[in-house]
Amino acid sequence: MTSNKFAYSKNELLLFKKLNSPKKIQDYLNSIKINFEKGGETCMSPRFVIKTQKAHCMEGAMFAAAVLEFNGARPYVLDLRSAKPYDDDHVVAVFKQFGCYGAISKTNHGVLRYREPIYKTVRELALSFFHEYFLDNGKKTLREYSHLFDLAYFDKLNWRTSAKNLFAIPHKLDKIKHFKILNKKQIRHLRRADKIEIAAGKLVEWKKV
Repeated sequence: MTSNKFAYSKNELLLFKKLNSPKKIQDYLNSIKINFEKGGETCMSPRFVIKTQKAHCMEGAMFAAAVLEFNGARPYVLDLRSAKPYDDDHVVAVFKQFGCYGAISKTNHGVLRYREPIYKTVRELALSFFHEYFLDNGKKTLREYSHLFDLAYFDKLNWRTSAKNLFAIPHKLDKIKHFKILNKKQIRHLRRADKIEIAAGKLVEWKKV
C-alpha cells in the first residue's frame, strides 16, 4: 500500500483501504450514479467522484486507477476509440492479476463492463469489448485501442484530488498512440449486431431524469 503522499482525507483513506481488490472497486463504481453532465461537461478527480457520488467512464477510470495505485498498482487507463462521428470513445482502468490483464469500467449500459483478469495482452483485453461496441442500428464501431497510459504523467495537476476539471487528461489520451483493430476489408464485411443484442445493449442502470 502506498503512503499518503497525495494528501487524501481520512475518509478517502478509509474508503481506499476497503476497496482493496478490483472486484470491490467495480462494486463501488456500480453503486454510484452515472454522471449525465447536466450542468455541462466535466472531468472530475477521484476526490470529487466520491464527493458527488457520480461518474462517467473517464471519471470512473480515473477513480479506479487511483484506488488501484493506493493498493500498490500503477494507475493505468486504456482508451478504446470508436468510429467517428458515429460513436463515443470509452475509457477503462486496467489492472493485472495472475499474469493477466483485466479492466474496471463505469458505464450506464448492460455492456462494456468489468473484465476478469484472463487476458494475456492489452490487445486481447481491448478486443473483448469489440462485439459489444455497437450503435442502436447494430453497426459495430470499435476501431482502435491505446497504449496503457500511466496517469502519474499528470501528477503536477493533482489529478487524484483536484477541485478543477481535468480535461487535459482525455485530450492527452486522444493524442497518444493507438493501434488499429481492423483493416478496411474487415470493416466492409462486418455483420451488424442481432436485434436481441441491440435490445440488451439499450438496458441502463440509471435513468436520466
